[in-house]
Amino acid sequence: MNDKGQTGTEYQAGGWRAHWVLIITTLLCVMYIMDRLVFAVVVQPMKLELGLSDSEIGIVMTVFTIAVSLLAFPVSYVVDIWSRKGSISIMAIVWSIFTFVTGLARNFPGVLIPRILVAGGEAAFTAAGTAMVTAAYPKEKHGRVLGIFNTAFPVGAALGMVVGGLISVKYGWRMPFFLFAIPGVILGIAVLFLKDYKTVRTVDSSGNKAGFIQCIGTLLRIPTVRWYLVGYGMLLIVGNAVTSWFPAFIMREINVKEDVAGSITAVVAIMAILGTFGGGLLSDLWQRKNRRSRLLLPTITAAAAGTFFIASVLLLKINFPLFMIAFILFAISYYMGVPALATVSQEVVPASLKGTSYGLMLFGMYFLGGGWSPWIIGAMSDSIGDNGLKIALALSSIGGFIAAVLFFMGSRHYVQDMDNVKETVLECAN
Repeated sequence: MNDKGQTGTEYQAGGWRAHWVLIITTLLCVMYIMDRLVFAVVVQPMKLELGLSDSEIGIVMTVFTIAVSLLAFPVSYVVDIWSRKGSISIMAIVWSIFTFVTGLARNFPGVLIPRILVAGGEAAFTAAGTAMVTAAYPKEKHGRVLGIFNTAFPVGAALGMVVGGLISVKYGWRMPFFLFAIPGVILGIAVLFLKDYKTVRTVDSSGNKAGFIQCIGTLLRIPTVRWYLVGYGMLLIVGNAVTSWFPAFIMREINVKEDVAGSITAVVAIMAILGTFGGGLLSDLWQRKNRRSRLLLPTITAAAAGTFFIASVLLLKINFPLFMIAFILFAISYYMGVPALATVSQEVVPASLKGTSYGLMLFGMYFLGGGWSPWIIGAMSDSIGDNGLKIALALSSIGGFIAAVLFFMGSRHYVQDMDNVKETVLECAN
């Protein structure tokens, strides 16, 4: 059983070709996050030049995330029935083009429409990338390789904030959008040369290929899926509060420019790498002793993230060193559970629904909680007035505590749901 890259041969997990899958998809994920989060660091100068309100900025952010949530599920289904690498290539090129177009904005619609189209390109990237990475490695390494893959989130956030802030201060807020679009196109072409597994189709009880609605039903009948679906939505209320509003909050609270605010956020994001990589490794090690650990770990880390986030919001103006400690601990704890959650989305579902499962998780993350938080926070900030943004951000920490409860409930079903999945031998598609 060797991996010759020909249809009909078994898709062999591991090896140097697996490493290339991990490297290219991780680099592309870095650009995916940079293109997404550079918006947050240039919000203040963009707002002033275009005359936008906090509510309008919040609407752009929320429409973006809701668009991702609504498109992630159907696009992920296409990923499963067509091609992972082909889908990723198209998505990367699309989101890169409209990242560039965002920099051309002259008014509110000029910002909103390109961001919706960026969302369309980004919608199912992590679903396709996660499916490719987990297929490329054996199960016992899933936590650590997804830990590496998910380091792209803090790395991309840090680069987006620091580089975007520096470029914005020197050349204006539009330039980061222009420059960040280029690498995505290059990597989008490179992904076409990666190995992929042959498409596996879900069949119903009569042996016929299952359609989209049937696949949704199959996933929602899995108890673990239902619990982590809503849980991730609650957790992302906190995550989106940070990525959407925290640079602007820092700028207002301690009166600094976007490069300083971006650098502060970036330092914290870099420290979050300890969370993603360490969390992936820890979930693999703990899984050997307790098969519920893939959801027990996020239970602990979600509660910790909620605690450290509210502390960081309250401490920023009072004691900056303590704020930095709390903010770093928030980032580490928040990201520590992410690789385990990604692994769960792949291990309780049949191989034919790996991408769709992650797409459903994206739907839960954004539509069932996180997607609405930027708009709600912006609206609260406008309506409350003084300290409105601070109060709204502090309240968003509640999402972490609710998520912890839901992940714990899901852990009670995880082992049985994992055992219910039949193993499928994958074949090479290239």
